[in-house]
Formats: sequence, C-alpha cells, structure tokens
Amino acid sequence: MKKIGGDQLKKRPDVKVGDTVKLHMKIREGSKERIQIFEGVVMSLGSSGINQTVTVRKISYGIGVERVVPMHSNLLEKIEVVKRGSVKKSRLFYLRDRVGRRALKVGNVKDLYLTDEVEVPEVGEQEEVVKEETEE
Repeated sequence: MKKIGGDQLKKRPDVKVGDTVKLHMKIREGSKERIQIFEGVVMSLGSSGINQTVTVRKISYGIGVERVVPMHSNLLEKIEVVKRGSVKKSRLFYLRDRVGRRALKVGNVKDLYLTDEVEVPEVGEQEEVVKEETEE
C-alpha cells in the first residue's frame, strides 16, 4: 500500500492539534470552480499515510462548523498554519461545549506561518546555486 499510495502523497506542512489553520478548498458550482478559505482550529488528526484526515472547527455567525478533510485530497489546494497552540490532549472535542470567545481558545498561542507552497528563489539566488554546482 505504501508503494502504491506513495506517489499520491502531497507535501504538506506539519499540522498539529491546537493549530489555527487556513484550508484553501476548491469549490465547484456548476461549471465554475473557485477557492474558498476555511479557517479554524485543528481538533484532531486521523489515520496516517494517504488516508490522513484533519478535523477543523470554526465559529460562523455563532454556530460551530466542523469539517473533516483528507490531507492529500485534490480538493485541498493548500494549507497554511497561522498560529500554533499548545494543548495536552490529542483530540479537542471539549471545544464543542464552549460558547463565544472561549470556544476556540487554546493555551500558549504562538504566531507562526507554515505553508505547502514551494518557495521560488529570487533571480540572484538561483544563479548563485547554479554557479556553485558548476565549480565543483
């Protein structure tokens, strides 16, 4: 299974429980396709490998919305980790019982930015790398 599914694995940032993430999802409406951002707190991580999922919760107009998304799905364009929160549990289902500002509060939040986009080097950096390789 690892050999077969290994080709379909996508490079994703290190997502942990308690992180605040932005999921850039492809939404298809008729013949049109657009990207919609779903920002919330990671409640749990499920499974591993090609079947890995992430459960994200946000509060929208006073109502809690949860979404379970496969990490390596084609519908998931990219993931951005905005904040990293430290938690002591592996599943944050206790957030479901909370209301208002406390509903998405996790401890020791640190600002952080991780994404799965490939960084494109500047024009000068690209040339330096090529020159170093040719000298050797």
